[in-house]
Amino acid sequence: MQKIILYTLVMVFGFVTKSVAQDKTLEQQVKEIALTIEMITKEEKNALKIEVEAIDLKIKEGKISSEKGKELKANIAQERANNIETKVALQEAKLAQLVKDKVEGKIIAADTIKKGGTTIILGSNSKDSIGVNHTEINVGSMKVYKGEQDKIERISKRTTSQFVFAFGLNNLITKGASLEDSDYRVWGSHFYEWGVTYNSRLLQNHNLLHVKYGLTLMYNNLRPTDNRYFVKEGNQTNLVTASRHLDDSRFRNVFLTLPLHLEFDFSPKKTSKDGTKTYFTTHESVRIGIGGYSGIRVKSKQLLCYEENGDKVKNKQKSNFNVSDFTYGLSTYIGYRSASLYVKYDLNPMFKHNTIDQNNVSLGIRFDFN
Repeated sequence: MQKIILYTLVMVFGFVTKSVAQDKTLEQQVKEIALTIEMITKEEKNALKIEVEAIDLKIKEGKISSEKGKELKANIAQERANNIETKVALQEAKLAQLVKDKVEGKIIAADTIKKGGTTIILGSNSKDSIGVNHTEINVGSMKVYKGEQDKIERISKRTTSQFVFAFGLNNLITKGASLEDSDYRVWGSHFYEWGVTYNSRLLQNHNLLHVKYGLTLMYNNLRPTDNRYFVKEGNQTNLVTASRHLDDSRFRNVFLTLPLHLEFDFSPKKTSKDGTKTYFTTHESVRIGIGGYSGIRVKSKQLLCYEENGDKVKNKQKSNFNVSDFTYGLSTYIGYRSASLYVKYDLNPMFKHNTIDQNNVSLGIRFDFN
């Protein structure tokens, strides 16, 4: 059992030593060899000095003759010179192998290595060069890259993932009316959307066409004008005027959706620092997405805020409010790198059975953190 443990430790030590050596530059390894040669020479000379002093002492004490002492000194001097020659030859062989490895590109150049450490990126970072021993934590895309090689390999894959966050204005388009006559506050009604998407390059050797798909949560908020709120009356849902002053009247629908877009990405092809490899990345130039979405309603809620007897009251009402259980629509975006102008429009009416159809429409900013 002890032998097995010993062999295992030796193998692990050898593997770790080899891994560490592979990360060293030519300059670092040459310096180590030079120091080793200097140490060999110093150790042999010190040993020779000690042995010569011992011989001189024997001559002084009369234990050996002066001629015998000279002979012994010549022998040990030759022995130490041979030792230096043999040991230095091994180091010179290592140096020759280093030169060969450098020519074959097996050794890392000094200018490609950055100091170890960690960088935290809040948005997007188009720089692939982060250093061999450097860690990059991208909060936006929720990814951790352990060194430059790891980052290049992951961002150049044919399918990559993104964290998506969008927000902006939300409203309803009423059949036969315009947005100017909307029953909802333009600047007070908002939407939010967040989730995860995947981006797959369609062509092997071209970066233009991609299909983008994923899973997102969509929050559509409406704030009615003129102190009104929604009331469910049978299969109809109508806006009515409140009998008291409302500090806030907000109606929210939440949907779990599956977005699908054909994306045109104009990110250029990249070349590695040594010029030996070309690869594609995404979200580094102009992007255009055309597609749509479908999903199911998770919940509907109305929030009414008002004062009663001097106290602030928040009245939360949860119901289906006759809202459509399923949603589907069209969406498009155009932007640069991670930021885009985003538009989406529900093809289905918000309320299932209302006499007049009203369809949700949103306009905002979208971020795809790659």
